[in-house]
Amino acid sequence: MTFAENACKKAREAARATGMMTLADDSGLEIDALGGEPGVRSARYCGQDASDADRNRSILQNMVTIPEGKRTARFRCVMCLVSPEGEERRFEGVSEGRIAHQARGSSGFGYDPIFVPEGYSRTFAELGPEIKNRMSHRAKALRQVVKYMATCTKPQ
Repeated sequence: MTFAENACKKAREAARATGMMTLADDSGLEIDALGGEPGVRSARYCGQDASDADRNRSILQNMVTIPEGKRTARFRCVMCLVSPEGEERRFEGVSEGRIAHQARGSSGFGYDPIFVPEGYSRTFAELGPEIKNRMSHRAKALRQVVKYMATCTKPQ
């Protein structure tokens, strides 16, 4: 039901199967005007066989009457780190922004052509990977993981 539940389930199962520290994530797009959709169903929005272009088209169609000031959205990523002993740590990254009125740009994937990050006028797909990867929800969550891991000490 949530990004955290999905991420932790994946990490728990992998840690159990491998006996190793495991990191897993789940992420998606939350659009306020659509009641938080597509949310945890971001990859399956419009059905299992829908393409990225199909999903983007559907969202833009569903938002055609939504004015500029009400198009707020965010990408959310939850990462879960699980030890072989079952200890869990969760990390969350959020990139706030808004939904564009049309798909723009050719870089990236998924909802990148319709998501304009806060402080920018171009979509993630127009900004390109260098800028997106610095400010993305996954980058923010992963920086927290790295900071946490730097505080962990190895047993002697």
